[in-house]
Formats: sequence, structure tokens, C-alpha cells
Amino acid sequence: MTKKLLEFRADFLLLTVAVAWGITFLMVQDAIETVPVYAFLFWRFGIATILMAIISYKYFNELNKESIVYGIILGIFLFSGFATQTFGLSHTKSSIIAFLTGLNVIIVPFLAFVIFKQHVRRMVFVGSLLAVIGLYMLTMSGKLTIGLGETLGMICAAFFALQIMFTDIYSKKTNVFMLVLFQFLTVTILSLIFSLSLDSVTFKLDFDYIFLKAVIVTSIFATVYAFLIQTYMQQFTTPTKTAIIFAMEPVSAGIFGYFVGNEILTPIQIYGAALILFAVLLAEIKFKKE
Repeated sequence: MTKKLLEFRADFLLLTVAVAWGITFLMVQDAIETVPVYAFLFWRFGIATILMAIISYKYFNELNKESIVYGIILGIFLFSGFATQTFGLSHTKSSIIAFLTGLNVIIVPFLAFVIFKQHVRRMVFVGSLLAVIGLYMLTMSGKLTIGLGETLGMICAAFFALQIMFTDIYSKKTNVFMLVLFQFLTVTILSLIFSLSLDSVTFKLDFDYIFLKAVIVTSIFATVYAFLIQTYMQQFTTPTKTAIIFAMEPVSAGIFGYFVGNEILTPIQIYGAALILFAVLLAEIKFKKE
């Protein structure tokens, strides 16, 4: 398979990941109305860890120190991102959190500049400015304040940006299956610790249809499938392009929320969301002089 074909396949599969994440936003929001946040994350990633261990058992002989350390680092980023995202869902609409999560496509180039001293192109700065304006239009409702849900959404975007960047590095250095397994295990352990410390209940949950549907769907499709595909396919594409593709997550979440969840955004919020998406794309434009 040629390099161009490998990249096309990677991009397409990463697109399916973005869609999988987007359509699970509403399910998670419904589930955490009755289940504590960290408890939900524990069950989601606990099941995902078991499934991942079953899938990757034949690669256990490739386990090494790097796989464990890299997996733990990615797991910390991932846990922080999902924790802030899931809490954000309990304070504002799923479509708004989805759009804010998409801002990681803007954050990735800036973190690349700070951490790896890479050149930040001019259009990235322009795109960032437009994103801030779009964010104002999307989150403000007549008051010059940003709510807790929106703030958590922005913090979530930063953690996911870190996860994307370091996945690109680590996926080329160690076995992908072991990397994903220890990433999931780290999230599971952190979620359990925080749940036992802060949640009112962790194990004695009401396993109703809403919770079971959310935890099963997110465990299989939005966790095992999504992160295994992301980690493996980032070997054949770039972090920046991955972030661009993942910008489709909030789009799919917004569409799903509108048709299934009966969520309504005001015209100014829709314009703001559109401006954020435009800024995301604009930030990736590269002129010859740059």
C-alpha cells in the first residue's frame, strides 16, 4: 500500500472516530444525571481496559518499561480531558461542550511551539482570534461571564490537545496495543480513586437502561475502537491533520443533539459555532511564504 493510500485510510478511520465521539455526547449527558462523573468514567474505562486486555493478549510479550510509562502519561492527559469534559456536560449543553472540545485543533499548534519550539504560522494566530470571538458568541447569553461548563470545556480541549501530540510521539516508539492498554488502565485507576474520594457511590449504582446503554456504547465504540484507531493511525498522518479531522466531533455532536436530543441553539450561538469551525480550518491554511 502506498504512503498516500495509507494516509487516506488513516484519515478516513480517524473521521469515524470523531463521529463516534460526537454521537456519544448526549448519551453521557443523560447518564451522568443519575450516576456520578468519576463513577461513570471508572465503569467506562474499566470495561474498556478488560476488552483491550483481551484484544491485545498476544502482544504481552512486547510489554516494556516504555509502554508502561508512555501509557501512564497519555492516561493522565486522557483522564484529565474526560473528567473536565464530563463535568462540563453536567453544567451546559452537549453541543456547546462538543464545540469547545473542538478547540484543541487550535491549541495543538501553540503547544507544539511551547513544548517543541516549532514555528507557529501567521494564520494560526488569525484563527485563534476568530475562535475567541466565536467562543464569545457561542457561550455568552447577555452577560460578560463564562460559565463553569464552558470553562471546563476549554480546559478539556487543552488536555486532549496534549493527548494528540504525545500520541503521535509515543505510537512510533512502542507497541500500540500495550500503549493503549496502559492508557486505559491509568484512566480506570484514577477514576476509581477520585470516585471513592468524591462520589457518593461507585459500585452500588442503579444499572438502568440509560446508564447501561451509555457505558456499553462508550466503552466499545468511543473508547476501545476510538483510541485504538487513533493511536495506530497517527503513525500514518500528522497531529495537526488529526486535530483537523477531530474537529468533526462537535459537528456530529451538534447534529445528533439537534435531531435526537431536541437541543436548540440560538442564532447567535449557531453563528459562533460556525465561526469556531471556520477558525479551525483557517488555522490550517499555509501560504508559500510561511
